[in-house]
Amino acid sequence: MRIAIVHDDLTQRGGAERVVEAMHSIWPSAPIYTSVYDAKNTFSTFTKCEVCTSYMQKIPFAASAKYNKFFLIFYPTAFEMLDLRGFDVVLSSTTRFAHGVITSPETCHISYCHSPSRFAWRYHEYISEGKIGKIFERVIPLLVHHIRLWDYIASKRVDYYIANSKNTARRLLKFYDVNSRVVYPPVETHRFFIEKNPTLDYYLIVSRLVSYKKIDLAIQACNQLSIPLKVVGNGPDLKRLRSIAGSTVEVLGRVPDGEVEKLFANCKGFFFPGEEDFGIAPLEAMASGRPVIAYRAGGAIETVVDGETGVFFDEPTVESLVNAIKRFEQLVFDPIKLRLHAEKFSIEVFQKQISILLENCFLEHNYKYKNIS
Repeated sequence: MRIAIVHDDLTQRGGAERVVEAMHSIWPSAPIYTSVYDAKNTFSTFTKCEVCTSYMQKIPFAASAKYNKFFLIFYPTAFEMLDLRGFDVVLSSTTRFAHGVITSPETCHISYCHSPSRFAWRYHEYISEGKIGKIFERVIPLLVHHIRLWDYIASKRVDYYIANSKNTARRLLKFYDVNSRVVYPPVETHRFFIEKNPTLDYYLIVSRLVSYKKIDLAIQACNQLSIPLKVVGNGPDLKRLRSIAGSTVEVLGRVPDGEVEKLFANCKGFFFPGEEDFGIAPLEAMASGRPVIAYRAGGAIETVVDGETGVFFDEPTVESLVNAIKRFEQLVFDPIKLRLHAEKFSIEVFQKQISILLENCFLEHNYKYKNIS
C-alpha cells in the first residue's frame, strides 16, 4: 500500500505538526506533501523525511509563519497542483487547505481535520485573535466569501473524515455536511513526569499568547486573589499580558522544553481559560499529575472530568474563574489517576486507532470502487 501524507505547511512547532510526526512514524516511507517547508522553524524530525513542496516554496517569504497570511490566495491552487498519482491512500492533516488536494478515483483520501478553516467559517473570532495587521484585516473580507466556496467544494473531494474531537466533528457536520469518526490527537505523555515532592506554589499556563485564549481572565483572577501564576508562551498578546500582570504573576515568554516539563510537574494547577477545538495542554498537565481549571466549552469538555481531573468554570468572566479557583482549592486530586487519564490520549493510542481506521477505510473504498456497476 503506497501512502502519502499531506499537511497545510511545515513552518512552525505546533500540535498539528506533532500529529504529522506521529503519522509519519507509523508509515516512515510515506512522503510528506505540503505547501511550504521551513526546516529551521519546525521539528527537526522532518529533515529525515521526504518532504515535497508546492510552487509556493519558490515565492520569497511564503515559507515564513510570520508572513504566510499574505499568501492566502495561493494555497488553493498550490494543493490542487500537487501530483499525487500512484498512491493508494492519501492521508491529509488539515486546519485550512490540505484537504483540497485532487486525487484519482481509485485513491482513498482520508482527512484528519483539526478544525474546518477558522478564517473562513469563524471569521469574526479569527479577526479578534489579533494575529493579523490592519491592512490584511481590511482585505480579508473581500476574500473570505470566495475562500468559503472553495473550501466547501474541496471538502467533497475527501472520501473519509476523521475529526480530532467531537467538537470538531460537529463543525464538520455543520459547515461541510459530512459525518466523521473521532480520533483524539496524540499527547506526548512520555515527556512528562509526576514529581515526588512538588512545590505546588504557583498556577500555570502554557499557551500561544493570543487574545481568544482568554489568558487575561486568569491573570486578572490571580491578581484579585493575590495568588502566584506563571505564564509560558509567546505571541502577539505578550506585551499586553505583561502590562496587566500584578505582583504575583510572571509572564515568562518562551522557555526551553526541559523547563516546561518541570513547571508542569510542580504547579498547583493548570489554567485553560479559553475555548479550543481540542486542547493538548490540559492533558500534558494531567500527564504530570496536575489538575486543570478549564472553561466549560470546546474540547476541554472531552478531556477534563469535573471533580476528578479538574474543575470547570461556566462563564468567561473573572468572577466565574475566581469561584472555580476557590472550589478547586477545597478539593484533593490523585496524581496517579490524573496520569492514567492522560494515557488514554497517548501517541500509542492515537497511532493504533489511526492505523485501524486507515486500513478499514482503504478496504471499504476499494470495495465501493470495484463494485460500481
